[in-house]
Amino acid sequence: MTTPQRCPWAGPDPIYIDYHDQEWGRPLYDSRRLYELLVLEGMQAGLSWITVLKKREAFRRAFRNFDPEQVARYGEADLEALLQNPAIIRHRGKLTAAVENARAFLRLQEARGSFAHFLWDYVDGVPIVNHPAAVEDVPASTPLSETISRDLKKWGFRFVGPTTVYAFLQAAGLVDDHMVWCPWHTENRGTDSPCDSLEAVVK
Repeated sequence: MTTPQRCPWAGPDPIYIDYHDQEWGRPLYDSRRLYELLVLEGMQAGLSWITVLKKREAFRRAFRNFDPEQVARYGEADLEALLQNPAIIRHRGKLTAAVENARAFLRLQEARGSFAHFLWDYVDGVPIVNHPAAVEDVPASTPLSETISRDLKKWGFRFVGPTTVYAFLQAAGLVDDHMVWCPWHTENRGTDSPCDSLEAVVK
């Protein structure tokens, strides 16, 4: 059986392949899962994404399945416990940011009703579908990611620079940067997306 030709970054590790095939670039409308993804993208700074993926389950345990209400209540003792946890990335600044981002998330949700709606409004609820033919065609950041980065910072989010935000937009499917020849590019996948209606599934 012929192996599908995926985006160059997706392999050969099975965890990378599964992430590429099942998650990356698929529209994500669940606010809590978007918070999780934003925290994980912040954890990646200076590291490889596969390092974060391999620690993802440990992060889920450490952050109560990324429940913002619970993480927002973390205090100094909780932070010290996280710093002693060898299963996660023990970076004080990133861990502190995860807690502060949970608090910012709750403030934003209270004011705007939904973190998902807040994000998807930037693209009018419709993913931006790009057509890169090579990795070099994919930018590190864009005017959109710069705008969202600036706005998130105004709400109190940390570790959300334009490059991190662009990676987040790609991962959450607000932007489809699969190679144009990749079977998982939106136009090659057809209507296979698990979430076809923002209003129907946004949380």
